[in-house]
Amino acid sequence: MDPIVVVGQVARDLVLVVDQVPQAGSSVDVSRRRELLGGKGANIAVSLAQLGAPVAVVGVVGDDLVGEQLLAQAARDGIDVSAVRRRGTCESALMVDIVTADGQWRYLESVPPAALLTADDIDQSRDLLGAARTVILQLQQPADAVLAALDALPPGGLVIMDGVPEEESTRDRILAAASVLRLDAHEAELLIGHPIPDEAAAREAAAWLLGHGPDLVVLAVGTDGNLVAWASDAVLLPLVDAGPQVDTTGGGDAFVAALAWALDRGEDRVRAARLATAAAGLVVTHPGGRPALDAATVEQWSDRVGADR
Repeated sequence: MDPIVVVGQVARDLVLVVDQVPQAGSSVDVSRRRELLGGKGANIAVSLAQLGAPVAVVGVVGDDLVGEQLLAQAARDGIDVSAVRRRGTCESALMVDIVTADGQWRYLESVPPAALLTADDIDQSRDLLGAARTVILQLQQPADAVLAALDALPPGGLVIMDGVPEEESTRDRILAAASVLRLDAHEAELLIGHPIPDEAAAREAAAWLLGHGPDLVVLAVGTDGNLVAWASDAVLLPLVDAGPQVDTTGGGDAFVAALAWALDRGEDRVRAARLATAAAGLVVTHPGGRPALDAATVEQWSDRVGADR
């Protein structure tokens, strides 16, 4: 069975849980520390592997000890890393996630330019991409790499895009190739150009986005949930409360992964979005973006999402 291919960031995640962020010139104790395989691309891939899907990643790590450790962990997670480039000219990307007791997070990112994908990296992954039935594109990668990936894909495949294309000059071309576009609240505001405070505004935004290419659009609507919209209808699915919310940083990645997993296996769009909502709700109950999912638990929680819709 061909793997779901994730094109995106691979990084080391350092998660620090503190009671509060220290003021300048002071310090606080770290109550919990986690050092993980991370980055949006890797987090999505780990979720897919935990849900039972074959998955491969196209990404970049440095030719350093951290890069070696990241690839080893990904392999232990059951991820095909044959298309992850080891770049000798840079350090591996590092994400520092500082989580306070009230569930707020602050992110520090060290992503050397050379740790991002290039069109040449994509060209060396053409065999993998050319056989893919479902591909997830992390749009925070450079436009030339995203466009090269689109050129490598076979016709008729499922193309799931996460985020906003960074370069305005290529946005229309990229969005036109999407089967599914998923945006968090901040990303939706960036792309639409104004806040999306409620369901009515989200429906208007989704209609505009659907006119630019995607067949399915998923927009986060504050704490109300996610609007799932297609040409003929839309439905707002509420968030699932799977436990105390500790850290929201990995929720979006888990949502994208479970959505891809469900659509790839033939679930209808609303059912797929319920499964994705359940996965996101489970991941935010622990610090850090690395998921701890299994298909049976996600299925169970999905039955509580939008059951009356």
